[in-house]
Amino acid sequence: MSSLFAFLHFIAAFALVGALSAQLALLGQEISAGVIRRLRVADAVYGVSATLVAAAGLLRVFYFEKGAAYYFFNAAFLAKLALFVLVGVLSIYPTLKFSSWHRAVKAGAAPRIEAQTLGSLRTTLRLELAGVALLVLCASLMAHGVGSLH
Repeated sequence: MSSLFAFLHFIAAFALVGALSAQLALLGQEISAGVIRRLRVADAVYGVSATLVAAAGLLRVFYFEKGAAYYFFNAAFLAKLALFVLVGVLSIYPTLKFSSWHRAVKAGAAPRIEAQTLGSLRTTLRLELAGVALLVLCASLMAHGVGSLH
């Protein structure tokens, strides 16, 4: 069962990175109704994959791996957890923007999107991807016994 949850955890993490990358790529295109729909799909995939990463990760911590006492006394794990929360908080801004654009498209209006807004969204998505990369570094350190607070 441990291997199954590790697999689910990894696949969800790969989907999360793919969804963030897709959003960033889509924001490099001319924004149209179709692009907005694809952004919303990528954002939904991101949300589902983030939920699965968290659920599988917590199940691994509490039931399938070394136990909560090990993980919660590991600086690399705590940094990984903090980065996951930070990336989640950063993701709120793009989600709200994509939703507001979708409402405009549904109402039959083409949303007017300023270059500054697109730049802010791209920067936010890059920060999310950087946060995920650092999170993976923390996971690697933790797996190699780095960060123990015991």
